Amino acid sequence: MADMREEAFVSGWLKRMSLRQKIGQMTMAERLAVTPEDVKAHALGAVLSGGGSHPGGNAPADWVAMNDQFWQAAVADADSPGVPILFGIDAVHGHNNVRGATIFPHNIGLGAAGSPQLAAEIARITAKEMRATGLDWNFAPTLAVVGNSQWGRTYESFGCDPQRVAEFGVSYVRALQDEGVMACVKHWAGDGGTQHGMDQGETTLDWEAFEATHVAPYYPALKAGVMSLMVSFNSWNGDKCHGHRFLVTELLKQRLGFEGIVVSDWDGLKYLDDDYGVAVRQCVNAGLDMLMVPEAWREFMDALEAQVRGGHVRMERIDDAVRRILRAKLRQGLFDAPRPAERSGIGAASFGSPAHRQVAKRAVRASLVLLKNRLGLLPLAPSQRLLVAGKNAHNLGHQCGGWTLSWQGENGNATIEGTTIWEGIHAMAPQAELSADLSGAEADPAKHDAALVVIGEKPYAEGFGDIRPGDEVIQDTGSAVRGLINPLGPYGQSLELARTHPEDLACIRRIAATGVPVVALLISGRPLVVNAELDACAAFVAGWLPGSEGQGVAEVLFGQHGFTGRLPLPWPRSANTSGDGAASGEPLFPTGYALAAALVPPPG
Repeated sequence: MADMREEAFVSGWLKRMSLRQKIGQMTMAERLAVTPEDVKAHALGAVLSGGGSHPGGNAPADWVAMNDQFWQAAVADADSPGVPILFGIDAVHGHNNVRGATIFPHNIGLGAAGSPQLAAEIARITAKEMRATGLDWNFAPTLAVVGNSQWGRTYESFGCDPQRVAEFGVSYVRALQDEGVMACVKHWAGDGGTQHGMDQGETTLDWEAFEATHVAPYYPALKAGVMSLMVSFNSWNGDKCHGHRFLVTELLKQRLGFEGIVVSDWDGLKYLDDDYGVAVRQCVNAGLDMLMVPEAWREFMDALEAQVRGGHVRMERIDDAVRRILRAKLRQGLFDAPRPAERSGIGAASFGSPAHRQVAKRAVRASLVLLKNRLGLLPLAPSQRLLVAGKNAHNLGHQCGGWTLSWQGENGNATIEGTTIWEGIHAMAPQAELSADLSGAEADPAKHDAALVVIGEKPYAEGFGDIRPGDEVIQDTGSAVRGLINPLGPYGQSLELARTHPEDLACIRRIAATGVPVVALLISGRPLVVNAELDACAAFVAGWLPGSEGQGVAEVLFGQHGFTGRLPLPWPRSANTSGDGAASGEPLFPTGYALAAALVPPPG
């Protein structure tokens, strides 16, 4: 419940603010489209950085300097409004937008690891690295419950079990906010349940099923005091969530008593109506408090002011929104906080540190799932003559996936600090050989005892990551700044890996044909149909998107640590499956499936 002293403080601010200033507090602009002078002149409530949008050379000091300028404009200048801003960012697997940060496995890997406590430890480290850059608002965690692996955001979810998602979510929220960073649970609601796994699509369920699957994971986080919540792009039973008064006002605010900020997704209001003013009206009247309008923030402010003056949006609704924003800023301690340049020292010494990377390595080890191990090929022995091949063997960008330095992710090793899977292997097995062109053409049973082929997907994020049957395959999406393009294009034709990435199966078969036994390691953001790959290799490991610490993969492959991960989602038997096996009978492997392997490697 709201504290009387808090409410008195907030009410005092509301009385001093003009309508235009209140609307400014409801406005969030992208850093590339706004200046500190704009923040001061329009009393903007928040600034965000979209994926790939960064200041200067993208070092922590660059972020601190930028944020300090925004803070100065909002608070310290003589003619500034005096209300501190929030700065938001998608730090969804570590502080993944900043060069040198620790990059953890994506949430699907944490779901496989099965430890909400580990997720909390990761959240605390993420918060410390965020504070080292002067940032205070994280658009995380995602509480989506995945119903179809064709969804390109599958890897942002902890899995398909609502109860487990809830456990991970509340642990993450508490840890993040205990370290002084405001959490934002997302996306409210039903984003993981859309038909065909289509991002921003339609979720069709009756209320009982919708609540049990897609609303229930939020309850513990709300009870724990999460301070913000982001509304989803998708529709529920034909109605867009961004304009859904029942979901936002009647359920979330009134029935569940949520006191925090309800924020839109990126330009989410634009999809409500072709008339921009009507879209603004519907979104605000539905109960959204802060609107993420990255580039068109002036247009939004003008439109909302016109809607209020025209009697279409009541002042009570504006005051409710601003009250929530000011209350969150007060609870966040921003009114009393020193400038970012002074408070960023917290966590600066440990940013990307070996201690943080040890936790990331531990998360990698816990996330690996063993799906096949014929004749006990795993664990490998460091003394074995090992050939390493496959396009994902020596590529930090591929093993980190989307939302890493850029929205759609990176390719190669130039921009991310960490250890590739090959580098981890070579550190433990100096005799190991990396295939010159990664094709495995050098495979020779006279020279190699076994081969590790690292296969799977290339980086992608929302929109680009959706699998849409019948569309052309897009192999390379680039790394555009989120929002400067609106692609919503397909990643591939099918859940079947051999159709989207035939080079992987070709590599496995090329090596296996020589008589060298193959261990396949799949790097992917979701379960894929890999029947042909499974048949062609002796051992198979689901590695998900492990992040920057490839050494953790090597330590499990060589038996220093056991395989402890379990599937957080069912593994599809065919490309026609809905993602839960329903369309083609039982899944190939059920949720929770895993094999074990001996800890001690064989001699030799």
